[in-house]
Amino acid sequence: MHIPDGFLRTRVWVTLDVVAAPAIGYLARRAQREFDHHKVPLMGVMGAFIFAAQMINFPVGNGTSGHLVGAALLSFTLGPAAASIVMTAILATQALVFQDGGLLALGANVFNMAIAGVWLGYLPFALLGGNRAGIFLGGLISLLSSAFLALSELMLSGVPIPPAIFALSCGLFLISGIIEGALTLAVVQALDRIQPGVMRQPKGITRNLGLALGAAAALLSGAGIFVASTHPDGIQSLALQTGIAGQATALFRTPLADYQAAFVRSPWLTKSLAGIAGIVIIYVLCLVISRFLTAGRRQAIAPRPN
Repeated sequence: MHIPDGFLRTRVWVTLDVVAAPAIGYLARRAQREFDHHKVPLMGVMGAFIFAAQMINFPVGNGTSGHLVGAALLSFTLGPAAASIVMTAILATQALVFQDGGLLALGANVFNMAIAGVWLGYLPFALLGGNRAGIFLGGLISLLSSAFLALSELMLSGVPIPPAIFALSCGLFLISGIIEGALTLAVVQALDRIQPGVMRQPKGITRNLGLALGAAAALLSGAGIFVASTHPDGIQSLALQTGIAGQATALFRTPLADYQAAFVRSPWLTKSLAGIAGIVIIYVLCLVISRFLTAGRRQAIAPRPN
């Protein structure tokens, strides 16, 4: 789902950078007004869990894989404004630390997943009162909107997509969206079983829920990668079929590029250590963001002196 550098024309990625930056700034201010301090721990563990879940690819057919994006899930648990900020932090970390998604194309990825994916995924959840149908449709619509926006941006960049490949990509995205909806519903139900009522506002998390999410993130990032599909995801598969895969560029190289710790020689440890490092980085970053949001809210509601 992440678009690397080299796939989008300059005018496309520049436009999306220009659109995404002020949009996230506005959402950060909105999140400051809305975010409840009870959800500070939840933001940290949910950010780490979503990061870890995105590392686990599953087959969707025709030699292509998909993975949980989690934009809708974040919006259900944190609220859409805070979810956009957390997803942006995840995407920025993936681009800067793991070179997953382009740095110049970061605005496109943020717009697709952290803005459109979060808010369009939240819409059916809000309209249907948070019932099962709303949760499933939220996950489905979230992924489809992100996928088709990415597809549209590639087409605007002049990527030649024959009708047969376009139809196949749409079918694979639909399968991925159905899986996204099912996984989102399953996770929400699991959270509610561990802590009944956790989806209601405002609500903190119990020790049990925090430990469960943390353990799941550690398991997915440390061990789940060994059973994850090695097939390319939807965007990578499309790039291979259209012949643009060789256009992908990297502006720099990091020690954790491609989710592998370059300083470790053991093939068993290189991915696990990179995954564990990732969830720690995201957890700390999300806690810092949550403290910023709650501090901003306290200042906003503090009585002004006469």
